[in-house]
Amino acid sequence: MPQPLDTPPGDLRTRLAAVGQDHVFHFWPSLSTGQRAELVADLQSLNLAALPDHARIAAKGSAAHVAGRIEPATVIRANEISTKAVERGRELLAKGRVAAFTVAGGQGTRLGFDGPKGAFRISPVKNKSLFQLFAESIVATDRRYGCSTRWYIMTSPANDGETQGYFREHRFFDLPSERVRFFQQGVMPAFDRDGRILLDEPHRIALSPDGHGGSLLALARTGMLADMATHGVEHISYFQVDNPLVYCLDPAFIGLHDLHQSEMSSKTLPKADDLERVGNFVMADGRLAIIEYSDLPETLARAKNPDGSRKFDAGNIAVHLLTRAFAERLTRDAAAFALPWHRAEKKVPHVDLATGKRVEPTQPNGIKLESFVFDALPLAERAILVETSRAEEFSPVKNATGVDSVDTARRDMSRRAARWMESAGITIPRTAAGEPAGVFEISPLVALDAEEFRRRATVRRAIVPGDSVYLD
Repeated sequence: MPQPLDTPPGDLRTRLAAVGQDHVFHFWPSLSTGQRAELVADLQSLNLAALPDHARIAAKGSAAHVAGRIEPATVIRANEISTKAVERGRELLAKGRVAAFTVAGGQGTRLGFDGPKGAFRISPVKNKSLFQLFAESIVATDRRYGCSTRWYIMTSPANDGETQGYFREHRFFDLPSERVRFFQQGVMPAFDRDGRILLDEPHRIALSPDGHGGSLLALARTGMLADMATHGVEHISYFQVDNPLVYCLDPAFIGLHDLHQSEMSSKTLPKADDLERVGNFVMADGRLAIIEYSDLPETLARAKNPDGSRKFDAGNIAVHLLTRAFAERLTRDAAAFALPWHRAEKKVPHVDLATGKRVEPTQPNGIKLESFVFDALPLAERAILVETSRAEEFSPVKNATGVDSVDTARRDMSRRAARWMESAGITIPRTAAGEPAGVFEISPLVALDAEEFRRRATVRRAIVPGDSVYLD
């Protein structure tokens, strides 16, 4: 039977005092029993073994490696993908060796949507949610290859309950519920500039998500990697929740990854412009890596080859394949997690210990730490980079309006559907500017790519300008 929390748990206080963090118990005498339990729960959610390193990074700088020699990355072009690779990918899918993994911890706040981002309705005709589109893609893959794909969805403490409720409400979009596995992203404490943990309330730690690199730690911590091993999963198809055009399980990509015996592979596409706000694939000290757009010197971002083409032109679309064994190796020791922590100065509301009053800063006052999944690339053996098409596979929903917005994603979904229809011999009316004169959508349950659509296409009526056409 749990004992009343009259005093902080001795082992917890001792461990925190040993690393100069016992100030988190400053308000303990004035807290209610429930508040004390919440504070203890927050503290127990932290990686206490790694806390000294985290505090040191917060106070003194990032642990991220800075490359000395930066060169353009080698890219496998689409026309270099062999039939053998495609067949190998199909074989691995059929055998259930590949799992889908969606990073879905975000809320739809920036889209004006009160709920998990994956529940945001995005498709141009039927208004399907991002989650529904991914679910239908997985259902279609299972039907096409006779497999039973497992789908791992990383939520956050902020949206886990709503996300799971959303799937129950929609009966898991015809996927067996036991094959859809939810787990929560880890959190990191926010620090002041001296490396001391900040309190959000007298009884709560100021916590924030630990970055998409933390998804690998979360897979290990929650037993999902063990679950994959139990079910024979060898490869993890990683994608983020905000891209409705993503190929969730791409046999060509999977096959290339496997034939190269790559521990981690990534998709890339040419940047829209020199300073596009995407990461840049490079060879850093001879290893494949990503340098964020904010960290790549502008002289390199604008550098040109002798023929006038962009020298650093491989943009990151956050689509990766990892072997399960590689993820296990990176996360074997949580206290010495293999990926570096990145330090970001942020405005962190907090409680002032001297006055007990809440401070709402107007300038950055705190440090948040997060890890990036792409920092695993330099650690991977035989990492490869595969070119894809922006029009086919990338139109993220990040903003309510403007670039990478709801409108641009719906436009690009409609454009892709129109192209697939035209490739099957269906006449699509177009405007003087060449845009499809209508709104078009093809369900993943009909086709996963243009080739499959050409084999299966049937249209029963003529399409006229202004039509809304949905094919299921």
